[in-house]
Amino acid sequence: MHDLVIRNGTLVDGTGNPRFQADIAIDGDKITALGPNVGPGRREVDATGKLVTPGWVDMHTHFDGQVSWDPLLSPSSEHGVTTVVMGNCGVGFAPVKPDERDWLIQLMEGVEDIPGSALSEGIQWDWETFPEYLDAIEKIPHAIDYATQVPHGALRAYVMGERGCNNEPSTADDIAQMSTLVEEALTAGALGFSTSRTVLHKSAEGVPVPGTFASRDEMFGIGDALRRAGHGVFELASEHITLGSEIHWMRELAKETGQPVVFNMSQSDQQPTLWKDLLAELEDAQAAGIPLYGQVAGRAIGVLMNWRTTANPFVLIPTVAALLARPWEEARVLLRDPEMKAKVLAEAPMVVGEFESFITQTFSKMFPMRSAEYEPEASESIAAIAEREGRSPADVAYDILMEDDESGVLYFPSFNYSNGDLEILRDLHSSPATRMGLSDAGAHCGAICDGGMPTFMLAFWTRDRKRGDTLEIEHVVKRQTSETAAFYGLHDRGLLAVGKKADVNIIDYDNLGIDRPQLAFDLPAGGRRLVQKATGYDMTICSGTVIFEGGVYTGALPGQLIRGPQA
Repeated sequence: MHDLVIRNGTLVDGTGNPRFQADIAIDGDKITALGPNVGPGRREVDATGKLVTPGWVDMHTHFDGQVSWDPLLSPSSEHGVTTVVMGNCGVGFAPVKPDERDWLIQLMEGVEDIPGSALSEGIQWDWETFPEYLDAIEKIPHAIDYATQVPHGALRAYVMGERGCNNEPSTADDIAQMSTLVEEALTAGALGFSTSRTVLHKSAEGVPVPGTFASRDEMFGIGDALRRAGHGVFELASEHITLGSEIHWMRELAKETGQPVVFNMSQSDQQPTLWKDLLAELEDAQAAGIPLYGQVAGRAIGVLMNWRTTANPFVLIPTVAALLARPWEEARVLLRDPEMKAKVLAEAPMVVGEFESFITQTFSKMFPMRSAEYEPEASESIAAIAEREGRSPADVAYDILMEDDESGVLYFPSFNYSNGDLEILRDLHSSPATRMGLSDAGAHCGAICDGGMPTFMLAFWTRDRKRGDTLEIEHVVKRQTSETAAFYGLHDRGLLAVGKKADVNIIDYDNLGIDRPQLAFDLPAGGRRLVQKATGYDMTICSGTVIFEGGVYTGALPGQLIRGPQA
């Protein structure tokens, strides 16, 4: 008698092979039988007409602080994710000296737009070293599995102090210490090391992440720790416009260490065709046996805007800035006043930076978001609407933000949308030289809401896309199960096969979908975040235990800290 049997489902097993009908038997935390007649179970679930897949493995999240207080690691677990990898982009909370804790919070707040007040209230600082961090978070029960990487920002500050925080050059001794600490962390269970090279990543005080300008010697010295440990991914948040020159040292690093090197790969408006050259470089490296990869998102990396998010078209208007400093119930009444609207539209925005002006004032790239639509037509932009109606773009944008009781949403696809559609992502996801990632779950709480990316991938790319070709279900499932798991050495999961970890989704494919993002204030200290709900998940199982059923959390906490590669 098996613990659990899933009957009559259509299995998409994570291999990329065609779907098939079979039953699955689960005993303990393992899949123990698979076929047309696996025998009875203490509990049996009828999955007739449903897709049965492995649980999603999200390799790019930022739960480094949230892991301290949120057993669900929301929103990932609500979207069928059963394994998350955090510690990306060079930011995290270990190693740390006691007097650097507040500084690390400011760094995370600036880079990943996670409210500092939530981090200050929610994090329980029970560690200094990275192994101690693993020990501390391992004690906290969770619904899904979680793993982490060593962040360059914290590491540099720990070893170099103020010199490291200020991005001063490292000495040979600094590099040797950092390399030793990374090897120690990998041995204790870290899955890799991460760094950031983009000037967009700054602390709350406007200082680039430590390591942004790190020398070749520093990068290769730290990378050698992966070679010595014999495992680990070297992950980079890249400066998009310089990738054409930086990809060469990344290739050399991957060759020297023998371990995967992966960089964030997105199309930018400044160099909209660079991705083609980068993809050719990746495919050439892999043909030579060099593990160099690009990490790509499932949709445009876009900023969501309403009156209370981090950015909107009026956030740099002094009158609006003063308004939004008031309690919201007061501000929303004032925003309804026609005289206030006229004053706001007549006022010039402050200039605080080129990127900020671009995001808030480029109305040709700004779209109303009244549903979960991520591939809008150019004719739907605020600029196009304004031209048709003979109004100013700011006038149109203001009215949309006032919709739904002042909770209207605008969408600004910043990366991967230079061509006005998502076709480049279809090409990138069709290449074995890339990996699926960049959901940023747990981060960018007031600007981006991509933690539901796995749900979007399956619903949009296999069924809902209207403006171009789709992708096969089998391919999309493989992209976010066996491929992402194996990339981090997690060979015990990501497949529906006998002996594999029993992480399973039962999906009502016809009803699978996502809602339009909305604001919630449910972080510690009332911190805000954008959330996006999913529909269509009949059941999510982690380690053989049902954690969500009918979209409702069961209260089970089978999740565990993953320490190192899994056989």
